[in-house]
Amino acid sequence: MTARALHWFRNDLRLADNPALAAAAEAGPVFCLYILDTGPDRRAIGGASRWWLSRSLAALGEALAAKGGRLVLMEGDPAVLLPRVGAEADITLVTWNRRYEAAEIALDRKLKEDLSGNGIDVRSFNGELLNEPWEVTTTTGQPMKVFTPYWRAARQKGEPSAPIAAPPRVPALPLPASIEALTVSLDDLGLEPRKPDWAGGLRAAWTPGEAGAAARLDDFIGSGLSGYAEDRDRPDRAGTSRLSPHLHFGEIGPRQIWHALHHARATGEAAGSERDAEKFLSEIGWREFSHHLLFHNPELASRNYDSRFDAFPWQPDEAALGRWQRGQTGIPLVDAGMRELWTTGGMHNRVRMVVASFLIKHLLQDWRAGEAWFWDTLVDADTANNAASWQWVAGSGADASPYFRIFNPVTQGETHDPRGTYVRQWVPELAALSDRDIHQPWKASEKTLRDAGVQIGENYPAPLVDLAFGRQRALEAFATIRSR
Repeated sequence: MTARALHWFRNDLRLADNPALAAAAEAGPVFCLYILDTGPDRRAIGGASRWWLSRSLAALGEALAAKGGRLVLMEGDPAVLLPRVGAEADITLVTWNRRYEAAEIALDRKLKEDLSGNGIDVRSFNGELLNEPWEVTTTTGQPMKVFTPYWRAARQKGEPSAPIAAPPRVPALPLPASIEALTVSLDDLGLEPRKPDWAGGLRAAWTPGEAGAAARLDDFIGSGLSGYAEDRDRPDRAGTSRLSPHLHFGEIGPRQIWHALHHARATGEAAGSERDAEKFLSEIGWREFSHHLLFHNPELASRNYDSRFDAFPWQPDEAALGRWQRGQTGIPLVDAGMRELWTTGGMHNRVRMVVASFLIKHLLQDWRAGEAWFWDTLVDADTANNAASWQWVAGSGADASPYFRIFNPVTQGETHDPRGTYVRQWVPELAALSDRDIHQPWKASEKTLRDAGVQIGENYPAPLVDLAFGRQRALEAFATIRSR
């Protein structure tokens, strides 16, 4: 008997290697639904993510249409909408791919109970991770707390299953008028900025959608992988994969990446060494580990993993936070990173650590203030990765950076942007300074600054904090909680 299936798209905005969509398509015509969730207890996505979501939904709609399908959009509380849709559209099967945040898990459990109680078959799948968060444990069955043993245990589980092909057809399920009345257009969702339109830099930097993700992966494996182990730390080079937003929105899955990389290496189509490949796969591992941490610590984005940090003497300073957000700290590498973020919705991974360390340790601002800013401005704002990374830098997280590891942004700039290329791109007012002076212009002579057209305190700010003073103050603050 042919089912009347509904696939609920969430963070799986792709057709290939989408096990929940495949199950629905095998059962019969499919009602493909995306709901912009405005229900209670769900964190609204940030502005940059809304822009990406708009473009990704448009691409998904076109891909479904090419296979005879239709992407239906709604806005509201899924806890209310899905049971109504199920009843009025006479749905017999609902599929979705699992999510791992506490509010999402609670919502899915309630919906499964409600829909099943109405006689609807509900099936959930793993479409986001290589391993479910509960599948990798210590030898005593406990959650992992340190990355290296986590990734070793995950690798020992063997190769992930091969990705599945996109359904050859996804015929649309006709809908009754009462359900059509609940649908909205993509424009109705108001995801993209209008007045002002600040997304020009995002449009120039990214190509959202499943096809864009596949092209990005192909380009990275074919050329970008070579030298990845070293170049990923160089913001002055195109040394990273830039796949993170595609992964976050589910335009590509980790199984696809894993097997594409191994196939390319086996056939000689991949650039780079074994070390480059393993380093890249370990970054996929960090994404897995972050989801593992979030699943076992549901308040990871709002509470200190290490409770000793509940007593940390933060010094809230809205003015300092604002200068950091705007890239006006007077520390060139920090300012370059924050301006790249504001313009493109992304930031180089090495620079993310530097700007986070500067905010937390040199300025003594609560890591949650930084996490919130990244949530609003990153196109790859992911609860698990964002929270775990901020807590790692703060020293309050699992497998955290030690409290005494305080990134010196000058040294980081000189090491990883030695010619000042990255800083010149994003802080053009310093472009005429020499490689020696560009990472600490406040130490340059008056003549050097004058010749370069730099006026400290006028067209470029003086440092927000003396770096030596900020480091010492941070060490003293951390000392207050070490014995707890």
